[in-house]
Amino acid sequence: MPKIEPKTKKITVSVSVLIASAIVLAGYFTVGVSSVLDDFIFFGFIVALSPIAFLNYIDYRWRKAVDERLPDLFRSIVQAQETGITLHKALEEAAKRDYGPLTSELKKMTAQISWGASFEEALLAFGRRVGTVLTQRTVPLIIEASRSGGQTEKVFGPMGKFIQTTLLLEKERRTQTRPYIAIIYVALFVFLFTIVILFKTFFTNIDGTALFSMSTISLMNLQRIFLHLAIIQGFFGGLVAGKMGEGSVTAGLKHSLIMMLLGYVALKFFL
Repeated sequence: MPKIEPKTKKITVSVSVLIASAIVLAGYFTVGVSSVLDDFIFFGFIVALSPIAFLNYIDYRWRKAVDERLPDLFRSIVQAQETGITLHKALEEAAKRDYGPLTSELKKMTAQISWGASFEEALLAFGRRVGTVLTQRTVPLIIEASRSGGQTEKVFGPMGKFIQTTLLLEKERRTQTRPYIAIIYVALFVFLFTIVILFKTFFTNIDGTALFSMSTISLMNLQRIFLHLAIIQGFFGGLVAGKMGEGSVTAGLKHSLIMMLLGYVALKFFL
């Protein structure tokens, strides 16, 4: 997975919002304020969220891949330092190996050092570019180890084990939260199934006409209300699923898109 730069995210958000606004305005000038305008608003909302959710997913996979390769990197540094070479040289040797997305960042760091930047400056720039939580925690420890001198491999060994333990705990947390994410999806399915059954058996006759006269609200307006409720439940349910599963609300946008589309399709084609 490639790294997503903050500038790319900003441009994508701006373009998707502009396209979504154009869709809503086109719907307003085409059909006016009517129930059909809801479709334009819905698809405009989908167009606005889809690129953001896609980029967030790619960025999440990239950060996850970086964190998973950190223990291998530290293990290589320990092995190199045990042969007697310096920390700077050990990092240069590590940059020649394949550590997935970490490889290009290590090469940038060694290139900065060769151009005259100090080891600490290059390492801090490396931490800012990568930006993962584990990287931001380990970079200050590496700097302090290089300042103290001596056997820095004694720092990298426990650091690698700490990162490995953290990754295992994170994996276990994701495994334990999967049933709760499934419950959110099941709740949406139950809600949609209940609405469809109500409309098929209680609100309408076999021939599709209204079973009884409702003075306060028409059958079409009732369908519109339930559609809005299903979309709202899908959106916020997805955000909750992302927070529980991956610890981030923005990570739930992909769940929100799936659940909103399921709700729209179910109520548009089965009512």
